[in-house]
Amino acid sequence: MNEINLEKFGAFISEKRKALGMTQKELAEKLFLSDKAISKWER
Repeated sequence: MNEINLEKFGAFISEKRKALGMTQKELAEKLFLSDKAISKWER
């Protein structure tokens, strides 16, 4: 099975979110999550 590279995943989320001009809070609201969860993923 493929293993998820957490650093690449975090960078991908951050890059795509910024490309869409969204804040962590806006993305979190769309995904029904907290902005702290998004921050943790991106770190």
